[in-house]
Amino acid sequence: MARTTIPRSWRVLASAAALGAVLSACTNPGDDQSGAAPSPAGGGDGQVVKESSGDGCTLQDYGAEKLDLRNAVVGFSQSEPDTAAFRAAETKSIREAATEAGVRDLLVTNANNELPKQIADIQNLLNQGADFLIVAPVNSDGLDPALTAAKRAGVPVLTIDRKVTNTHCEDYVAFLGSDFEDQGRRAADALNDATGGTAKVAILLGSSGNNVTDDRNAGFKERVRAQYPGLEIVAEQTANFARDEGQAVAEQLLQSNPDITAIYAHNDEMALGAVTAVQAAGKRPGEDVKIVSIDGTRNAVQAIVDGQINAVIESNPRFGPLAFETARKFYAGEAIPEDVIISDDEYNRDNAEANLGNAF
Repeated sequence: MARTTIPRSWRVLASAAALGAVLSACTNPGDDQSGAAPSPAGGGDGQVVKESSGDGCTLQDYGAEKLDLRNAVVGFSQSEPDTAAFRAAETKSIREAATEAGVRDLLVTNANNELPKQIADIQNLLNQGADFLIVAPVNSDGLDPALTAAKRAGVPVLTIDRKVTNTHCEDYVAFLGSDFEDQGRRAADALNDATGGTAKVAILLGSSGNNVTDDRNAGFKERVRAQYPGLEIVAEQTANFARDEGQAVAEQLLQSNPDITAIYAHNDEMALGAVTAVQAAGKRPGEDVKIVSIDGTRNAVQAIVDGQINAVIESNPRFGPLAFETARKFYAGEAIPEDVIISDDEYNRDNAEANLGNAF
């Protein structure tokens, strides 16, 4: 008998609705489930699925075998050292969710921000018998050898927090992460509010070669061009998401452009480095030089409370529950959309102190 196959583009409608159910699975028990909009006060432990897009990918489409996660070896390839608060929270979330899901064994590696090491890490995870991989990519490009090895081994790959440029439903099942362009737009909104609409702005860029940096920059500039002509971007330079580089780059930019009155940092670590740089220049961070960043680390939110940072757009790193729920649905035969986008909130002068406990 001939088998009827439903096109993947049709199945995404059903799969998006199904993954919407993750909202209740991944929010705190005490969260409001009434359908009200999320509070602009930081997301706490849970991740809320905002939207899903792209063709659905099923176990059959991917060519993988059915698997009970309770009998599985899951490998997690982390991209950067856990000394960064975002990565520490992300790894902790994966570990806790693996335990909650009853995974037989979780193997964790850390690439220390080195692409060749991540490729080797993933190969080592496969050699150790990993049945399913969760990967936080170092870069959007360059993981081809590792993803090809996983495909040949019949091991599905789920990517989190950074997208890869490889082929969906051949090289990876889905991407779970934030809308980074929207984060950039919201950062522009926050900086406009903080400056009163007039400022000379310096941008501290994240690392090159990944969609997070590109999208956060594109979203910010798009909003500035469209709505905020008084925000003049006078300098931008890469600081690789690192606090020490953020400080060094901000110091250089402030020396070469002493009229800078605002800084947009692509993450909190660079923003905290900028705070030190502004102080070293004899100016008051958060007052003489307004600062807006993205992440939601405890140190950055505390800096809002202390008046040194003006606002932080959240980027929730707690992917564990959503990742394992997505894996469960995939192995149950459900179609998983290409992009599963979470909702991120905001910390500002009005809510930071009350919601410091939600930061990571």
